[in-house]
Amino acid sequence: MDDVRLRSRAPNARLWLAGGWLSLLLAAAILAPLIAPQDPLAQDLMFERLPPFWMQGSEPGFWLGTDSLGRDLLSRLIFGARIAFIVAFAAATAACLAGSTLGLVAGYFGGWADRIISRIVDVWMAFPPVLFAILLVAVLGTGLHSVIIAIAVIDWTRFCRVVRAEAMVQSRMDYVENARIAGFGRMGIMLREVLPNVLPSIVALLSLEMGIAVIVEAILSFVNLSISTDAPTWGGIIAEGRLSIHQAWWVLVFPLVTLFLTVLSFSQFGEGLKDRYDPVLR
Repeated sequence: MDDVRLRSRAPNARLWLAGGWLSLLLAAAILAPLIAPQDPLAQDLMFERLPPFWMQGSEPGFWLGTDSLGRDLLSRLIFGARIAFIVAFAAATAACLAGSTLGLVAGYFGGWADRIISRIVDVWMAFPPVLFAILLVAVLGTGLHSVIIAIAVIDWTRFCRVVRAEAMVQSRMDYVENARIAGFGRMGIMLREVLPNVLPSIVALLSLEMGIAVIVEAILSFVNLSISTDAPTWGGIIAEGRLSIHQAWWVLVFPLVTLFLTVLSFSQFGEGLKDRYDPVLR
């Protein structure tokens, strides 16, 4: 009994910790114009490479220091969270809708639909994802919309494969056969019986995909293929910090830590939701 209780508490702690960090970051992104201490684009070479507030040589109002152009690091991280969340939600949702729909159809109906969709997925996944994203952005042009489209176009296969496998397992369950005997149509069974039991896996994968989208956007902005280089993106800040790591380590370390905690939280939040609401695990 004690082991069962411990297992039931672990997902809750993971869920609350990850959800707390993401909620805090999301609130900061939404309220960025109100809570950011400085203009993230304002440059002042008189304040270049100021250290964080606890180090000697810091200045009031620049809590995490400044970069080589005198821009406030904390303000740039806060506004960068806006871009990260926009890309995460938009790209992951688009990839989820496309991939989950095709995966559900392939896994439940099988036959020629499964064969065609599976071949498309195999061909699509033959391309290296990061290189494919860079190629798509180069063709579409830089910009937030191009980044979102590139991530969605690449990562829909992830949802398709997982949902297809889950749908194939669920379609062989007794409750599906009982629904057929009761007279439900194939589309009705897929939507009313199979989809709810596949949904926990979709939610977990959606949360994980949001973290992946944040990483991909950071990579693209790191190589100047995201939005404007002046815009405060986490990848752009990391690229700036890499050039001045010996003079201002905080410009590199703080965005890296923020990126790591955000991606980890998306992953753990999805797993926590699956553990909590998956009817099989419950």
